[in-house]
Amino acid sequence: MTNNELRRRKHRDQNGRPAPNKKRKEIKPSTIHRSFFCLIISGTILTMFILLYIDNIPWHLGHKAVDNIAKKLGYHKPVHAVVIDAGSTGSRVLAFTFHESYIGGHLVLDKELFKYTKPGLSSFADNPEKGVQTIANLLEEAKNEIPKDYWNKTPLILKATAGLRLLPQEQAKNLLNSVRALFKRTPFLTNEESVEIMDGTDEGIFSWFTVNFLLECIHGNPAKTVAALDLGGGSTQVTFSALTPASLSQKQYIHQAVAPNGFIPVYTHSYLGLGLMAARKEVVTLNQPNQVNVTSDCINHIIQSRKFHFGGTDYYVNGPKENYPISKSKDTTYTVGQETPVVDFKKCSKIVTDYVIGKAKPPEELPTKVIFAFSYYFDRATEVGLIEESAGGSIDVDAFKTAAEKSCAEPNADQPFMCLDLTFIWVLLEKGFGLRGDTKIFLYKKIDGHEISWALGAAYNLLRG
Repeated sequence: MTNNELRRRKHRDQNGRPAPNKKRKEIKPSTIHRSFFCLIISGTILTMFILLYIDNIPWHLGHKAVDNIAKKLGYHKPVHAVVIDAGSTGSRVLAFTFHESYIGGHLVLDKELFKYTKPGLSSFADNPEKGVQTIANLLEEAKNEIPKDYWNKTPLILKATAGLRLLPQEQAKNLLNSVRALFKRTPFLTNEESVEIMDGTDEGIFSWFTVNFLLECIHGNPAKTVAALDLGGGSTQVTFSALTPASLSQKQYIHQAVAPNGFIPVYTHSYLGLGLMAARKEVVTLNQPNQVNVTSDCINHIIQSRKFHFGGTDYYVNGPKENYPISKSKDTTYTVGQETPVVDFKKCSKIVTDYVIGKAKPPEELPTKVIFAFSYYFDRATEVGLIEESAGGSIDVDAFKTAAEKSCAEPNADQPFMCLDLTFIWVLLEKGFGLRGDTKIFLYKKIDGHEISWALGAAYNLLRG
């Protein structure tokens, strides 16, 4: 009897049943090689997919996951910046809180404080100290937002826009010097360049950066970015990534925008005088130089001596007192007709068109872009019900024309300049920028809860530029 038979008999005697005869399963070398080969092939295909389609993969998904883990472990590094936008119609403070992403060190926006005051700094040209007090009040808001331990590490800047650009040089200088004196007393981080009049080019680039940063398309293919149209009070900016020879050949408008992954060439053109308020002033004072009591064919007859403040001057605006157009409509109850004073839309749009085409030349590449518009574009669209203020949305260019025609045909003492403003916006988009009537425009005030403002772009440039 062999040893194996003895072991089996012994095991059967102990348990009362035969023990199973176990055999070790052998793994053939060919199976290991086949599995390893499949693993290599799968990895290669995945790598090729990522390399070929990396522009279509949201860069931020992996970063957000890692950031969330880092935040829970206490590895977040908060970074702050304070920007004051001294615009033509008001001043705004934006106090930003970023953190550095755990991978790559990109700045990720967590929140911002947004506070607003009217009128703008330029309105205090004859009383700089009073104007500076409005800025001091905004700084107090920023101090309440940012933890005290970070004040001396937080850069502070004030950038004035078209309102101060349009002031006489001496008045603008006095205002800026008064703000500089205030900044020297603040606990925030400042230097000699912290207070200045911002070039319109920077305003356009920073606005474009803000929109694309908030849409999370600033990190990838420039072709995936959107165009930004910013309509301020004194000026307007058009900015988009420059891809075509027609755009790139206009070197005076091509600039390098700071982006997390390097620099992106953008086309940006700032039009001083094509801001909504600047254009309004030029239209209502047409052929009435050096006068403050003015009459305009773009204003309804029922409007008389309506005050309009711009560039440090009060204008008193009137509709035509005689020879004004009227519309006749029959009342649904009575047979008598009712005469209503209206604005001659055709005549008004001709006045506005002559002004716009004298200042703007359509950028050839713009109509090929996805277009986001904000500031006064958004404000006027919401005020006449073209979009919901809380949600934003998209409309075509012709919607502004239709709204302008309707507004011009309806006397409205509560919105005396709406006919003119909507007409200007339509003409600017179609005649000034060369957009078709069916071109879709996306109108938003906020993206993902954050304000659309050039200030975010300026803050990022301040911290990373």
